[in-house]
Amino acid sequence: MYLIPIAWLYVVILVAAAEDTIVAAVLTFVFWGLAPLALFLWLFGTPARRRRRRPEKEARDRNDRAETGADQ
Repeated sequence: MYLIPIAWLYVVILVAAAEDTIVAAVLTFVFWGLAPLALFLWLFGTPARRRRRRPEKEARDRNDRAETGADQ
């Protein structure tokens, strides 16, 4: 999964290096590199975040049910 972001950053760094001014290079790197890359990683990381949260939620639900059952 990390091959695409690495390749994208490589291309963006080369494009930013070809800019005429430092300001243009920084803006190119931020708006063509970091912002789309952050969005890409966030979107494609959503399934992994859900998989990590599912066991925690199930454990919390089991604890809640056990506590509720013990009170009755």
